[in-house]
Amino acid sequence: MITKTEQIKKDITTIARFQSKKGRGCNRFSYTPAFRQAADYIAEEMKKAGLTVRENAVGAILGTLQGEQPELAPVVSGSHLDSVPEGGNFDGIAGICAALEAARAFHDAGIRPRRSFCCIAIPEEEGPQFGSGLFGSRAMCGQLYDDEIHRFRNAQGQSIAEVLTAYGKNPEKIASEMIHKGDWAAFLELHIEQGPVLDREHLELGIVEAIVGLKYYFVTIKGISNHAGATPMTMRADTVLAMANAVSAGADTALTLGDGTVFTTGMIQTHPGAGNIIPDKTVFSIDCRSRNMNSIETVMKAVKASLETSKKQNSGLSYTIEERLHADPVEMDQSLQSLLETQTQLLHIPYKRMCSGAGHDTMVFNHLMPTAMIFVPSRDGRSHVPEEWTDYRYIQQGAEVLYQTLRHLTAQ
Repeated sequence: MITKTEQIKKDITTIARFQSKKGRGCNRFSYTPAFRQAADYIAEEMKKAGLTVRENAVGAILGTLQGEQPELAPVVSGSHLDSVPEGGNFDGIAGICAALEAARAFHDAGIRPRRSFCCIAIPEEEGPQFGSGLFGSRAMCGQLYDDEIHRFRNAQGQSIAEVLTAYGKNPEKIASEMIHKGDWAAFLELHIEQGPVLDREHLELGIVEAIVGLKYYFVTIKGISNHAGATPMTMRADTVLAMANAVSAGADTALTLGDGTVFTTGMIQTHPGAGNIIPDKTVFSIDCRSRNMNSIETVMKAVKASLETSKKQNSGLSYTIEERLHADPVEMDQSLQSLLETQTQLLHIPYKRMCSGAGHDTMVFNHLMPTAMIFVPSRDGRSHVPEEWTDYRYIQQGAEVLYQTLRHLTAQ
């Protein structure tokens, strides 16, 4: 008979085979054929666990164990199904598999809870395709930007709406399927930590107290192309130099604040993209995170001041800043934290309470319902890389804490 740990390993390694493209690590992008294969696998496993499965307009897979009083709001658990480019096999997937394992535990014990339990696999949390993270959960909660599904496009020039339609979804139904306050009783998410704290402190579980806020921007600087050798440095409208100064100003400010604020530029595109031509256009991303939103604003003021200085020094330069994602810091529900802590102690698992420096779907759902998160260790603190690894035993332990907590919540 397969053990719970072996079952979780089987789920994770099976889903890891579904890749949108060949390359290092995990490359499973939302709404691709590989994503469809992974979604179908999860849906089939949900059915085996006795869940009734449906797929909503944004492509989330929801499997429900109907309770004795189906009129009561369900308790929901899960995570995201997509990956970053060249990511790892555990990010998001560990949480889906833990929720799926909880569903199997209900099924194997023959328990029909008073309140329904729902296991969910969410699309497009990472956001590399369209430059906007947490899309699936934001769409479900009515938190999309105006005309986002038509305005934001992938590298092939397709809008979110076009990609959804090709995937077989009707984007016009997203609004009618949104969840509202009271529709879900609570949302719990197991996730790998993606940082080094648990691993370095030799702990096996974290109970998340809060998630940092974040803002994500696309900055476009326009200048004048010219010959790289024949144009003196004092006569250039060089968009890359303006970008470099702005990025340096943002990073220096985040470091000076000293409150844990972080600043990242992970995407840079230049035009026309030749080594011997001064770029007349540079587009780059800014990802700024902090538990204090005022710190993020301070960093962005430094970025804008630098861009203004570059513009004043050269009339050939101009710039625009487009906000692609805004998520406020959120505090996890105190009573849910206490429930998780009780179950962790009963199972004698070494743990700590901690803050999450990464964003998660939980922070979106937090605005509509009580939420909680369980962290399991990331070896060497590595994540969003092919080397990402979490011991399956730790995931199984986290899934057991999740299941026992879900049993308590669904009995209420």
